[in-house]
Amino acid sequence: RVNAVLTSLVLWDNNIGEEWPPEEGAKALASALRVNAVLTDLNLGQNKIGDEDANALASALRVNAVLTSLVLWDNNIGEEWPPEEGAKALASALRVNAVLTDLNLGQNKIGDEDANALASALRV
Repeated sequence: RVNAVLTSLVLWDNNIGEEWPPEEGAKALASALRVNAVLTDLNLGQNKIGDEDANALASALRVNAVLTSLVLWDNNIGEEWPPEEGAKALASALRVNAVLTDLNLGQNKIGDEDANALASALRV
């Protein structure tokens, strides 16, 4: 059953992405985003979300048609090896997602290659 009323979820400053095996929490949230039709704001700032988590979230963003704000501030995106895969996946999702208007990726490990991918997605 899918929640049909919650429009904002704040999970700021938790340990998502830190448990073993890592990324299970973010993957579960990404899975829910694929089918949820009402959540417009998701704040996952100040967690331990890494590139694999970001890939899962990006995959959900490709099909989600309602989320307008995603906060991933102060996580570990861009820190894993190979570096920069998470931000690249998010950039790719931005090319097809027509509703996300606010994406906060501050305080991550995003490098030049990531920034170029994001910039390219914004040119579409």
